[in-house]
Amino acid sequence: MAELPVLFTDYTRQLMGEERFERYLQSFEEDIPVSIRLNPKKRLAMSGERLAVIDGEPVPWCRDGYYLKKRPNFTMDPLLHAGCYYVQEAASMFLDEVLRQQIVNSKLSNSKCLDLCAAPGGKSTLLRAALPEGCVLYSNEPVRNRFNILSENVQKWGYDNHIVTCQYARDFRASKLRFDVILCDVPCSGEGMFRKDPATIREWSPQNVEKCWRLQRDIVADIWPCLNPGGILIYSTCTFNTKENEENIRWILDEYDAEVLPIDVKPEWNITGSLLEGFDEPVCRFIPGISRGEGLFLCVIRKGMKAASPPTPPQVGRGEKCAPKSPLYLEGDRGRLLPSLPGEGSGESIELTYQQAIAYLRGEALVLPEETPRGEVTVCFQDHPLGLVKNIGSRANNLYPKAWRIKTTHIPSAYEPVLDEQISQ
Repeated sequence: MAELPVLFTDYTRQLMGEERFERYLQSFEEDIPVSIRLNPKKRLAMSGERLAVIDGEPVPWCRDGYYLKKRPNFTMDPLLHAGCYYVQEAASMFLDEVLRQQIVNSKLSNSKCLDLCAAPGGKSTLLRAALPEGCVLYSNEPVRNRFNILSENVQKWGYDNHIVTCQYARDFRASKLRFDVILCDVPCSGEGMFRKDPATIREWSPQNVEKCWRLQRDIVADIWPCLNPGGILIYSTCTFNTKENEENIRWILDEYDAEVLPIDVKPEWNITGSLLEGFDEPVCRFIPGISRGEGLFLCVIRKGMKAASPPTPPQVGRGEKCAPKSPLYLEGDRGRLLPSLPGEGSGESIELTYQQAIAYLRGEALVLPEETPRGEVTVCFQDHPLGLVKNIGSRANNLYPKAWRIKTTHIPSAYEPVLDEQISQ
């Protein structure tokens, strides 16, 4: 078991109580669940043999989530790169249940939504799949290298009306854009990821907790004017302490015209409510060893109908010019790198073998059948597009984006969707 910081241990033991905390500690000795979420747009075309990759139990709070019996070599599965499924931690999929209860069944069929801190894209792809088709989703990430990962995952997921941006919360405030739903999965101290990512243990400190809760309030303050009256703010973290969770929710309720909305949960999910004494609002907390997933805190807040959202003029904030940055692509345009259906955008599509698909994902040129037309061709694996090549006859030049290519020198001799191998991603 990893050695946890003494200050964290003392505080969290008192916060959770002895029984909960001991169960949490025991979880470090258990296998970490592996889970995936299927893409509803692409799953129907999955062949029977591919169902082996989801050999496991459904995630009870997510329609398309599955716990796997063991961890496959995801990097070597072409259907991962085709956007047929997303590897996502199960607790994070709880957003699907929240959306069903609070958003999808409400009058938001043509709403505008924002995932403010979206990288690497797990919650964004879930959000886009769950929202009605008429909605528009902005997925935003202010950190450039994380933005690149987000844009890749969004393009592979393959939905219309999905915009990717690289801005700060203050930039949205200055832009005068208004949203009906804002997902605010704020940067946090990461206590809920200790079991999954030991690096977060080394980075933890009381000073970082203090820094995080202050930053989280700044983010909420910047983005709150962008939420329409009656709109919904989903606030979440992957940490345990109340400073970044319940105390921030209490601050929002004190500062703004807002109310916390209830979330119906089943007892067998073992979701923990508020741990802050005297604060009884309906919040949800996942604790490893109690609920089946990593740490997550989530709360749904509705802005008052009479709350004012006056336009905010553009301004310079915190030492940087508040100039708008162009989105990756516009509404209704996924871009040309990864067509959604075989042949879409290129007129021709070619089915690849597993070995050819891996070679393509590595960036290698291919040799296509002689009858293949010249020019751009969509290459597919099990009827799912991987990307484009330019066929010049003697070979087909690889047009797969360099940043997306897998970096491995080993190409398996057969298609093995479930393997106990080290994962390179």
